[in-house]
Amino acid sequence: MDNKKIKVLIGDDSAEYGITCANELRSLGLYVVTRRKDGKVILDAIRNDTPDVVVMDAVLPGMDAIEILEKSQTFETAPAFIITSSYENAFIERQVMEKGAAYFMLKPFHISTLGSRITDLAAKGMPNPKNSANRNMEVVVTEMIHQLGVPAHIKGYHYLRAAILASIENQALLESVTKLLYPTVAMQFDTTSSRVERAIRHAIEIAWDRGDLDTINSFFGYTVNNCKGKPTNSEFIALLTDKLRLQYGRSTVRHA
Repeated sequence: MDNKKIKVLIGDDSAEYGITCANELRSLGLYVVTRRKDGKVILDAIRNDTPDVVVMDAVLPGMDAIEILEKSQTFETAPAFIITSSYENAFIERQVMEKGAAYFMLKPFHISTLGSRITDLAAKGMPNPKNSANRNMEVVVTEMIHQLGVPAHIKGYHYLRAAILASIENQALLESVTKLLYPTVAMQFDTTSSRVERAIRHAIEIAWDRGDLDTINSFFGYTVNNCKGKPTNSEFIALLTDKLRLQYGRSTVRHA
């Protein structure tokens, strides 16, 4: 889909965020409109203006993102949703992904990253919120990380999830974790590759030290175990990625 044909609705018309964001996205060739940061106003705009992509906060006055996601699924044409938040909240993140959001993005982020995700959605075809096979991969990865004992409040949790999702989409990233995978994740979160590496290492250490051994073995078999020591970052990510690719098949996997 040509960028000029992609209609984006931003659920924020403030000068400090919504207008600035809209102008930058327009410079990328997207057609962008803004609406007041109010759930009911945004829902009406979705119904009447039929945007291809909606960018809105998880928490809104009048009606929150979860309710908007639910109600929009009754429309004849539903947009793709990118949900943003200024705060880390694993519960809300899981809820909006289960309701059909394509992405959950933690502020602050580069507008260019937002633009790339919008164009990626268009290139792959706008997701159908009712197609659980497409929308649930991020939920599956999130649940897997939770089960392994990685707490949601640490940075390594988010970096690890992003690394697994990116590796599912592009297995070549696993061939050079330091030169390819870490920079890919670092760019997404506006940080450095070394910080990504350290945070993921910390997340794995927590999972290995505090997680349930039976749960760990259920994911990894006995390829790695406490007797052999903790897996490296690349081993950990590669094993989980391979497990998901085998279980769900590449055709049903989409980076969320």
